[in-house]
Amino acid sequence: MKRSSPTASGYQLGKSTGLCAETGRSLEPGTPCVAALCEPLEGEQEGLALGMVRYDYSVEAWDAGARPERLFSWWRSSIPEPGGARRLLVDDDALMDLFDRLGEEDDPRRRAFRWVLGLILVRKRLFRLDGTISTDEGNVFHLRRKGSDPERPPIELLDPKIGEDDARAIADELGEIMADDGVSE
Repeated sequence: MKRSSPTASGYQLGKSTGLCAETGRSLEPGTPCVAALCEPLEGEQEGLALGMVRYDYSVEAWDAGARPERLFSWWRSSIPEPGGARRLLVDDDALMDLFDRLGEEDDPRRRAFRWVLGLILVRKRLFRLDGTISTDEGNVFHLRRKGSDPERPPIELLDPKIGEDDARAIADELGEIMADDGVSE
């Protein structure tokens, strides 16, 4: 599977290749597709954003049951027009699902990725900050989903104590994985 070239931070980013991972056929601009984030094969994880590999599928292949091994998360989208404005390829539900799935992870990179995604979801007003507590592990932010039952326990988000540059790099990686500005060559 083709990936884009490394960035200054040393990570390879999961931009769309414009090809169906199942059939190898070209996914033309404007056509619906399914983007999938997967666990990498052994030895592939070094230098990958979030330690994940992105594959794109035609809707027909996906609906026929094509699924990559090691599937972590997926979302429906469409292939952007070349040279078109950069746009987010996932909806808020897909972002929330990814946030929830990352909550089950112990990998420090994925915890940092979840931290940045959580901050983005607060900024998008899908979460609201309900307070912080200090623990032996560090600061834990309590978040509530928009419209959630106030009697339910809050979502706990541990501050991974990453620097501003690392947070910015992770946010850029999230943007590369979840958005596209045209099919890569």
